Amino acid sequence: MSLDLSDGFVATSNPTANAASGLDDDLPIFTVERVQLQFSIAADFVAAQVANNVLILALSNGRILRIDLERPADIDDIDLPKKASEVGLIRRLFLDPTASHLLICTTLGENYYLHSQSKHPRPLGRLRGVSIEVVAWNPSLPTASTREILLGASDGNIYETFIETTNEFYKKEVKHLKNLHKLPDGPITGLWVDNLHAKSDLRRLLITTQSRLFHLVGRIGPAHDGSGSVYTRLFESEQPVVHELSRVHPGAHSTLVVSPDPPESNPYADDAPDRAYAWLSSQGIFHGKLLNAPADGNLGARVFSESAMLPRARVVASEAATKRKPSADLIDALALTQWHMVSLVGGRVVATNRLTGNVVSEHDVLRPGQRPIGFSVDMQKNTFWLFTSDEIYEVVVRDEDRNIWRILMESRQFEPALRHARTTSQKETVAAAFGDHLARKGHWDEAAALYGRSNKPFEDIALSIIDNNQPDALRKFLLAKLASLKRSATMQRMMVAGWLVEVFMAKLNSLDDTIITQAELAENLSTAESRKLLASIRAEYEAFVDRHKADLDRKMVYDVIASHGRESELLYFANAVQDYNYVLSYWIQRERWAEALTVLRKQTDADVFYRYSSVLMTHAAQELVDILMRQPDLDPRSLIPALLEYGLGAAGDANAPNQAVRYLNYVVFQLKSRDAAVHNTLVSIHASHPSKDESNLLSYLQAQGDEARYDPDFALRLCIQHHRTLSCVHIYTSMGQYLQAVDLALSHDEMELASVIADRSVANPQLRKRLWLAVARKVISKSDGIKTAIEFLKRCELLKIEDLIPFFPDFVVIDDFKEEICGALEDYSRNIDNLKKEMDESSQTAANIKMDIAALDHRYAIVEPGERCYVCGLPLLSRQFFVFPCQHAFHSDCMGRRVLEQSGTSKSSRIRELQMQIHKGLVSGAKRDAVVAELDSLVASACILCSDFAIRRIDEPFVTSSDNASEWAL
Repeated sequence: MSLDLSDGFVATSNPTANAASGLDDDLPIFTVERVQLQFSIAADFVAAQVANNVLILALSNGRILRIDLERPADIDDIDLPKKASEVGLIRRLFLDPTASHLLICTTLGENYYLHSQSKHPRPLGRLRGVSIEVVAWNPSLPTASTREILLGASDGNIYETFIETTNEFYKKEVKHLKNLHKLPDGPITGLWVDNLHAKSDLRRLLITTQSRLFHLVGRIGPAHDGSGSVYTRLFESEQPVVHELSRVHPGAHSTLVVSPDPPESNPYADDAPDRAYAWLSSQGIFHGKLLNAPADGNLGARVFSESAMLPRARVVASEAATKRKPSADLIDALALTQWHMVSLVGGRVVATNRLTGNVVSEHDVLRPGQRPIGFSVDMQKNTFWLFTSDEIYEVVVRDEDRNIWRILMESRQFEPALRHARTTSQKETVAAAFGDHLARKGHWDEAAALYGRSNKPFEDIALSIIDNNQPDALRKFLLAKLASLKRSATMQRMMVAGWLVEVFMAKLNSLDDTIITQAELAENLSTAESRKLLASIRAEYEAFVDRHKADLDRKMVYDVIASHGRESELLYFANAVQDYNYVLSYWIQRERWAEALTVLRKQTDADVFYRYSSVLMTHAAQELVDILMRQPDLDPRSLIPALLEYGLGAAGDANAPNQAVRYLNYVVFQLKSRDAAVHNTLVSIHASHPSKDESNLLSYLQAQGDEARYDPDFALRLCIQHHRTLSCVHIYTSMGQYLQAVDLALSHDEMELASVIADRSVANPQLRKRLWLAVARKVISKSDGIKTAIEFLKRCELLKIEDLIPFFPDFVVIDDFKEEICGALEDYSRNIDNLKKEMDESSQTAANIKMDIAALDHRYAIVEPGERCYVCGLPLLSRQFFVFPCQHAFHSDCMGRRVLEQSGTSKSSRIRELQMQIHKGLVSGAKRDAVVAELDSLVASACILCSDFAIRRIDEPFVTSSDNASEWAL
């Protein structure tokens, strides 16, 4: 057996009812689709329930079918423990919302319990004879047992019981059964229990009979795991709120239904969801919201006061109803969706909007004579089913809240309407209607915020607010409108934002005027309250600027705020848009140097420092330099104009510390700048300083050492121009111009400095002596005594007394330097003795050399008979040869070729010339001997294997291209 949910049909809808609903969508909200049964049975359906996608069908032959709607081909066929003739036919089924627990009631008063994990119903002996009409399941689901549930019986009794499944024979399923109360009105037709405010011990209970509806709120007793009653406390301590009908139509149905779990909600969450209820009675349908507050005895009165009665005649009235018999005007069954009530009237399924009471659709479903069983609602899956004796229908709900927003709006429930509006257009329409409603009541501020999100024309809203003299509302409206405008609407956003700036400035000026005049505001606010309001508006303005600064035109905002004279707001905007040039310019124009420096401290843009450094160096040099020294990434070259201008301006006060020098020293010595322009600027400021003290300039020049970064020519011209003698001397010295340095030092009587400079040319003794002679001339001419001058000049060992005599005056007595002359003569005598000794040694050396030369004529070498030439390898004695003291021997022609290969151009050409003269006989006699001797001296001057010839051949390879490489193989 299987169940096919896809091959169904849509029952014919009543087009009149759809048109009356006022729906614009093409698809109807409700359709009734017949389920195609893919199995055949020999019995009718007598009861059915759906929960959590599980369908339970009870058949007239006593069988029960359990079908998983997600897998309709899987059907559990369940039989009661006894035959139908013994226990009766199945009368009712009660399935909990999780499809875990099933109660089966028969016509003979037998009751059975079936758990979802079992296929064998267990009889409930303690409930035998109890004719169960309704069940209120425990709200704490899912559970392994039913926990505490309430049963409503046909005799008016309300029972509490606890049922659990068990496989042990001696244990009973019903752990306890308690008769809580009995109502004299007849059968209990409806029961509902839920938790309030996620508190498991605070329960709400709804009870219905044929004529009364009870609402009971209170705490239950502690749970005892089924060993005792928990609802006794609630029934004994609390009094219900009762809604009673004045008259009851005989034969009318009475049913209590509750809306299912909201879509996309957690059915097992602790928070109670928003639900609606409906009580079907003889007069119609009494329905409303199941409010959750206040959680006390007054809740029932509030629920009933906000509920409404939908007359039965309004539900059953239609053109088709007039053709039916009177019994067709009764409502046979009722179900609740989220927003509609679905009624079974005769053979018709009628859907009625719960908010308006209008019929939205009507479907002719049942054939004449077909017996309905009733509706079943899957509380967790939001599906709705209609069962007859032989067919199953699904009431399909599609997008039922599509027009709920419009209905709520027309009934002036604007806040719920905004929550249920889906599209932007819908939300804007509701906002416009809500704003009009509040404006008519005089609540302009609230209306303005809504107008900003509406689709009502901008001009109409603005003019209406202005005509009613509501500046605060105008501000709120413009803020809301600006927030709702798209980013692509650049011009609109800029215009609205600009208008807001004007509105803010006007409001701030108004509050300032009120505070100044110590007057009462039109709103009866005190001055203190005005100050508080002023701070609030200013904070609102600042938040507006921070959020919408991209929508504000700078020039326009500057002009508007400046026209109102709002200095703090102007500067706040400039800082918000990071227009620090404007802020700095603003403070500098007003000569507010402290404020300007405060702004500058927060900047990182180098251009800002370059632009305003000149004026700030003039008026706040020390503070500016402190800031500049915290910005190591700046380019000092760009600050040179400001530093030079300050240096010229600071020249008047010779004792004042020069801040330009301070910054340049930081750049040069801390940042290690190598920029010549920076160094030249520092030299220029030092040289042009009015003080005669050269210590700072000299310290800088000496610190540069040999790698000076400044321009020496430029520095020299400056030092000469400003009479910086010592500095000039140092620069001359660094340039290697010792003569000019000494002359300049001596021209200023700086003999000590001149002597130091003279000693620096140690590498050039002649220059050093010349420099010292210049120093000596000056020292002798300026010295008070000859002794003192001579002692000073003794520091240079190159100076002799004969060098100094020409510098002494003519009237000097020789006695003044007699000792020096005597010392010089003694030195000369010692030198003469040394020279004599050296001459004697030289004569002896010359005699020895002559003896060695004479011995050369008798020198010889022994050549063995088999000795070979070291070049060609042939026997040495085969032709003329040379033998060297190193015992290397060569043929004369072999050695000549090698010498030609390794000699220079001039020597090679001379050798070839001499060889040609000998071979051609161009010379003879003594001249030929001379040519031969010269040729021998050129060729055989040195051994080609031991002398410089061998050294020059160090880079030649061992194996050349002319050699046989295989001879060298290993």
